[in-house]
Amino acid sequence: MTAILPPRLRKKPAKPATPFSFWLSAGFLALVVIVAVLAPWLAPYRQDEIDFTALWGSPSASHLLGTDQMGRDLLSRVMLGTADTLIGPVILLLIATVLGITIGMLAAWRGGWVDTLLARVTDVMFAFPGLLFVVLVISVFGKGAATAIVALALAYTPVIAKFVRSLALSEISKAYIDAYRTQGMGGLAICVRGVVPNLMPPLVGYLVVLFGEALMSIATLSFLGFGAQPPSSEWGLMVQEGQAGIVQGHFLPTLIPGAAIALVVIAVNVVGVRVADRLLARKEH
Repeated sequence: MTAILPPRLRKKPAKPATPFSFWLSAGFLALVVIVAVLAPWLAPYRQDEIDFTALWGSPSASHLLGTDQMGRDLLSRVMLGTADTLIGPVILLLIATVLGITIGMLAAWRGGWVDTLLARVTDVMFAFPGLLFVVLVISVFGKGAATAIVALALAYTPVIAKFVRSLALSEISKAYIDAYRTQGMGGLAICVRGVVPNLMPPLVGYLVVLFGEALMSIATLSFLGFGAQPPSSEWGLMVQEGQAGIVQGHFLPTLIPGAAIALVVIAVNVVGVRVADRLLARKEH
């Protein structure tokens, strides 16, 4: 016979263990954020401080990661450029999220010709190459980090709008929406107080995953000369400034900021996928 255990004695199914890669990536990102905040006090040199005796300098006691073509300390520049490199994608995604939620919710709530019109507009933006769109905007309004961020935010808006619309369509069909209507609440109040908060768990997970892509996009524009401008130490610009030394055998000015970009993007993707899965699982329960 099989023994029947009381409810308190039954073992609960064990939660899946969090992979080591998640904790390693999360720890690395926490370290990066700390460096971004404390870099002005931790960096051994100013980002524009020049050592004329150490042009293209190799790693040494005075310059742990070496120097670039102008004799600027690479460790200091990478540390001081961390904040610029991370803040750009955050601002970009904030702008794109506000616009995307507005467009996606409007399309899902109104439906009909409004949904069709907004769908066509976003489809046109999808069909237009994102980088070309950004370059056109920059050619009109000029180079710079602010212009690049706004242009990329507009390019990311249809991506987020489509995602929000798909989530909102399923959320609007739920019974609590009718309950809000019977209480006399208007469409705007229902969306703001009821629908949008319920969309946040999957949307936040999606935005975390998008952060790495946004960081790469901004770094690419800086590398092409459309984003951050000298004397900034934004990592994409550092890669662009250091590429002249590759043919002379000086790899560190390009390798170090390039590796920093790659490591942050990989860590964000590892953490983002895990966070997205957890938020979706929590919402389903």
